[in-house]
Amino acid sequence: MEHAEFNNDLVEFLNASPTPWHAVATMKRRLDAAGFKALDEKEDWDLEAGQGYYVIRNGSSIVAFRSGRRDVAEAGIRMVGAHTDSPCLKVKPNPELRRKGFFQVGVEVYGGVLLNPWFDRDLSLAGRVSYVDESGHMKDALVDFRKPIAYIPSLAIHLDREANSNRTVNPQTDLPPVLMQVPEDDTTRFTDLLTQQLAQQQPGLSIRKILGYELGFYDAQPASIVGLRGDFIASARLDNLLSCFIGLEALIKSSGDEPALLVCNDHEEVGSMSAEGAQGPFLSAVLDRWCGKSRARAIARSLMISADNAHGIHPNYLDRHDENHGPLLNQGPVIKVNHNQRYATNSRSAALYRHISDELDLPYQTFVVRSDMGCGSTIGPLTAGNLGVTTLDIGVPQFGMHSIREMAGTRDGVTLFRVLREFMQRKEML
Repeated sequence: MEHAEFNNDLVEFLNASPTPWHAVATMKRRLDAAGFKALDEKEDWDLEAGQGYYVIRNGSSIVAFRSGRRDVAEAGIRMVGAHTDSPCLKVKPNPELRRKGFFQVGVEVYGGVLLNPWFDRDLSLAGRVSYVDESGHMKDALVDFRKPIAYIPSLAIHLDREANSNRTVNPQTDLPPVLMQVPEDDTTRFTDLLTQQLAQQQPGLSIRKILGYELGFYDAQPASIVGLRGDFIASARLDNLLSCFIGLEALIKSSGDEPALLVCNDHEEVGSMSAEGAQGPFLSAVLDRWCGKSRARAIARSLMISADNAHGIHPNYLDRHDENHGPLLNQGPVIKVNHNQRYATNSRSAALYRHISDELDLPYQTFVVRSDMGCGSTIGPLTAGNLGVTTLDIGVPQFGMHSIREMAGTRDGVTLFRVLREFMQRKEML
């Protein structure tokens, strides 16, 4: 796949996936088009050799796999893991705020959000809505306003002379977005706005009452290729939809000869402890039903690659990196190492990635956090601990992690795709 084709497809994927639910729905469409079959956790499974399958939990996490043409206990499983969620501002259950004729909504900070970039941006809103239809049945629907509907205005520097030197953000009082102006006697409920949007988005949808929702604001500016020579991609949610897209493309475009799996979990940004998170039982349950009594043998022959973006060395903040481990954008994916097990990489898992990259003549880099700084983590150590599977942590280098808009190189994603595709169809692993 050429860089331009890959990145154009990536932009389309990112723009279609403003929330974990939309990301999984987008992945489902691509898997369906590639001939993968949907599985239901409530039903029996009858798996065939050489077939692709996927199973979805909560609408926000997905496991897709190719059963392969060899026995899974003898072949092992080539696994790739990523996460569907990104830090954002989520709407509270009773969100309506009316101040001086402005209609605002209260928001809760989800994950480790870099808050300042959320000011003065065109914001839209998307997520999942649960409702009762006119027949009394509970149903879910995805909603996406698509256009800019909200704004969080900054306080002018004239009213805050220390804004450039000492401004802090109070999430409770500073972040409620402005949606519209209303008269003093306005009684509009937020659920009224949701009902109207769903009616526009899905004509004929029968809604008696909205019972709940999980909605997040997002940057309404689409993903784009930027830079004088098109060296970069700028978008919301690169962490970690970029890895979801790469893993999905690698699975779909692999040969299918070997057992291979992609898991994209929700809730990584808040610790992964949920029914569909990496600390939950989702992946383990799928493996039990796929491998049966042979699971332990299959895991012993398997390897997991946890794909989650890495911190590229910022040209304005060179001192924030170890001098020998500052990954550069467009110089290859980054093998992430932390001997305190914040990353699950060991010498054997890293060696396999380097070996495949060398065979394909593709670049790679290594990241170790400064010894005087804390280190983030991924689903890698959680999955390794839950399954007992040898694991590698790797990621595309990026800038602005956890900002409303992030930046990565246009060459690193396709490089990681090529290595993961080869990994997923490789007969010998460790």
